[in-house]
Amino acid sequence: MGYPDGIDIFKNKLNKKPNGGSYLIEEKLTLVNGVYDGPLAHDNINNQSLTVYSGPRYSGEELRNFTVSFPDDAPWQRVIRIFANSNVSEAYVTYETPGDTVEAEDINVLQSGLTAVQSEVERYKEHGRIDGGSFRREV
Repeated sequence: MGYPDGIDIFKNKLNKKPNGGSYLIEEKLTLVNGVYDGPLAHDNINNQSLTVYSGPRYSGEELRNFTVSFPDDAPWQRVIRIFANSNVSEAYVTYETPGDTVEAEDINVLQSGLTAVQSEVERYKEHGRIDGGSFRREV
């Protein structure tokens, strides 16, 4: 759901480190009835480094009932499915990544959002009055 139906949300991308090092990421995920099924925020994850806990910074209960897969058309992405007790509402996934892969779809979403905003501005210019930062309707 992009603009104007809703506000676009973009996750920051990580550049590859020049020295070849990795980032250590902790990602907070919301579980519904003890389950999360969706993508992780970053790409190229070292699967062996992945751990899941019910609390931040390796605290709480270690959640071992999860699977990690990747889409056939985007093997650099990871999808995680976490299964916990229904009273567990959050999971903290920690993993290493050397950085993200920027895809054409990332750029396409940005372009669509920018075009939608420009169209809205033009619509306001045609049908309203822009006055020092406030919008007033012409009567």
